[in-house]
Amino acid sequence: MKKLTPVVAIMAVFTLATCFIMIGSVSEELKAKLKISNTDIGTLMMALMLTSLVVQLTAGPLVDRFGHKPLAIVGFLVSSASILLLAFAATFAVAVVASVFLGIGAICCNTVGNTLLPVVLFDGKEPARASNFGNAFVGLAFVLTPLAIVTLINDVGMSYPATLSAIAVLIFIFAVFAIISDYPMVPTGFKLSMAVELLRQPAVLLAALALVCYMGLEFTMNTWSKPLMTELFGGAEAPNAVRNAGRALAMFGLAMAVGRFLFSTVKNLSQIGALVIAATSAVAIVSILVLAKTGSTTLAIAAILVTGLALAPMFPTIVGVTFGKFDSSLYGSIFGIIFSIGLLGSMILPKIIGVLSEGRTVQQSLPIAAVIAAALLVVALLMGRTGKAKS
Repeated sequence: MKKLTPVVAIMAVFTLATCFIMIGSVSEELKAKLKISNTDIGTLMMALMLTSLVVQLTAGPLVDRFGHKPLAIVGFLVSSASILLLAFAATFAVAVVASVFLGIGAICCNTVGNTLLPVVLFDGKEPARASNFGNAFVGLAFVLTPLAIVTLINDVGMSYPATLSAIAVLIFIFAVFAIISDYPMVPTGFKLSMAVELLRQPAVLLAALALVCYMGLEFTMNTWSKPLMTELFGGAEAPNAVRNAGRALAMFGLAMAVGRFLFSTVKNLSQIGALVIAATSAVAIVSILVLAKTGSTTLAIAAILVTGLALAPMFPTIVGVTFGKFDSSLYGSIFGIIFSIGLLGSMILPKIIGVLSEGRTVQQSLPIAAVIAAALLVVALLMGRTGKAKS
C-alpha cells in the first residue's frame, strides 16, 4: 500500500515529537510523583538525548540492512512501551530507563520519517518544502501531547498513568499502519567512511553547527516552558498553575505547527533558506529575552508563541538547504551526521538551564538561550555563503 507511505512518514515524525516533548509535558507531574528536582528533569532529558545520539549513528545502517518497515514497526512499538514505562515509573531510576527507551523509539521513527518525507512529498523535487510540511506534524505533536495530558488529567479527571497509557495505545495503532504499508527504496544509510569525507564539506559542518544551536533551543522550550510558566503562575501549589502552564507549552507547539505549514507554501525555500534562518534567529533572540525578563504571564505566553513561530522553519529548512547542495544518494549519510551532532545541543543546553535554575528560577537561567540564538544567526549567514558541494 504505497499510498500509506506518506501517512506512515508523518506518523513517524509525529511520534518522534511525542517522545521528545514527553518529559517536558509531564515534568511537574514527575517532580511531584518521584520527589525530584529541576536538575533531575535535566538528567532525564540528557538520558533521552544521549541515547538518541547513539541510536542515530546506527539507525541508517539498520535501514540499509533491513529496510524501512522493520525500523518503523520497532520505532512505534518501543515508543509506545517507553511511554507506558514512564506512566508507571515509581522511582527516578525507572524514569531514566524509560527516557533511554524513548530515545530508541524516537530515533527509529526519526530516521524513517525524515528520510522518506523529501522523497514522497512534492514528487521529491523540493526537499525544504517537503521537510517543512512533514515536520509541521512535529509541531502538532508538540501541541496535542501536552494539551492532551493537561486536559485528561485536570479536566477529565483521568489519572497520570491512564493518560500516558492512552497516548501509548495511539502510538501502538501507528505500528499497524507501518505493518501494512509499502516503502520506496531510499538511500538512507549513515556510513562512517562516507561521513569522514562529508565532514570535510563546509555545507555539512555548518548544518551540523546550526542544528546544535537549533536543537538546544527547541529542547530548552520543550523542557522548560511548563516549569517556567508554572513559576510565573505562582508555583505548583497555586490554583490551576500547572494546568495553565501545560496549555502554554501546547501553544508553543501550535506556533511550531502553524509556522511550518506556512513555510511549506514558500516555493524555492531551499534557495532563500539561509536568510530565513538568520531572520527567524533574530526574532528568537528578542522573544527569548522578553520571556526571560517579563513578570507578566500574558506577555510570557506571547513570547512563547513568537518563539515557536521563529523556531518553526529552522530544522526542516536547515535540512532542506543542506540536501539541496548534494545528490539525493547522500541524504541518509548527511542526515545521520548533522542530526547526530545536533543532538549535542539538545543534551547540553536544557541540562545547563536545569542546573542553573537550582536555587534560582528557570526564568533567570533563560538568557543563555538567547546567546545560542545569536550564534545560530551567525551560522545561518555563513550557510548562505556556501555553494553546492563539489562532486
